[in-house]
Amino acid sequence: MGVTYQAIGWNRQKKMYDWTMLALIGLYLGCFITLNVLFRPEITPETLIIRAAGSLALVILHIILIIGPLARLDSRFLPLLYNRRHLGVTMFLFAAIHGIFSLIQFHALGSVNPIVSLFTSNTHYGQLANFPFQTLGFFALIILFLMAATSHDFWLNNLNPKVWKSLHMMVYLAYGLIIMHVMLGVVQAENSVWSPMLMGFGMMIIIGLHLAAGSREMRKTPNVSNERRSQYVEVCELSEFEDGKAKMILVGKENIAIFRYGNKLSAVSNICKHQNGPLGEGRIVNGCIVCPWHGYEYKPEDGTSPPPFKEKVSTYELRLEGNVVWVDSNPRPEGTYIEPLQF
Repeated sequence: MGVTYQAIGWNRQKKMYDWTMLALIGLYLGCFITLNVLFRPEITPETLIIRAAGSLALVILHIILIIGPLARLDSRFLPLLYNRRHLGVTMFLFAAIHGIFSLIQFHALGSVNPIVSLFTSNTHYGQLANFPFQTLGFFALIILFLMAATSHDFWLNNLNPKVWKSLHMMVYLAYGLIIMHVMLGVVQAENSVWSPMLMGFGMMIIIGLHLAAGSREMRKTPNVSNERRSQYVEVCELSEFEDGKAKMILVGKENIAIFRYGNKLSAVSNICKHQNGPLGEGRIVNGCIVCPWHGYEYKPEDGTSPPPFKEKVSTYELRLEGNVVWVDSNPRPEGTYIEPLQF
């Protein structure tokens, strides 16, 4: 957490992350260029740059999209999630290189403005086989640019987490546009079956991991009918709580995390104010809930961040009947103190 907006600081972990990323990028580009020079000696430098940058951007995009579900399935992948924005900005830079060189090679040599030429040189918008696939890549690049330009927490704070998260969820729209861009380009320009097979394999991995993470989340977070939203709803038996950890429950639209710390229980919103991270998957450390995504902290009894930070989340009333814990699904205003349930 930062008290004020600061330039990005590279700690030891971030340096290791970035050096590893750069080394793998260098290895990929070296292998790609070598193989193309050996097996396609007729390839021009411009085409080589276009294909190397485009394919690398696509590989990085697949990695970005699988980091989220992997981190939900196994906490050992969380360090990759912490610095995923570094990958996102790097991916955009290579996508931009691909797009700029493509625009120059295919549209900048005539008398028409290259952007105008992009949309008018091929007008077969009603034909799938001859569809102007480059326009799809153009719109995907616009989305990736917006995401890269707003990746710093300055934008997260000023746009507010909901708007920022909605903007960055457009990565899935960009991914869909890129898939169509690549597949239509392959159909129109090549006869190889390897590209469609690799694209299909990548899509299967992304979809499979998202379904697995979603299924695990549903099993882990009981969903109570919205009809009971105005009542106390049953969570679980007291003996099921682990010290320092939470049980999560979804009641209608209320996503709630109930934490045990010592002989106390407190309930807060499961949604972190930073990037909507799952607070219930974090731990109580030094009396504060620590979000597993980026380390934002909240006091369990009132949902406020310790000074000088100002983030707040909603809190919920709890009660104990016998050995069963119940939670009131009506949230209290963000930052409201609620006496912890003691047992």
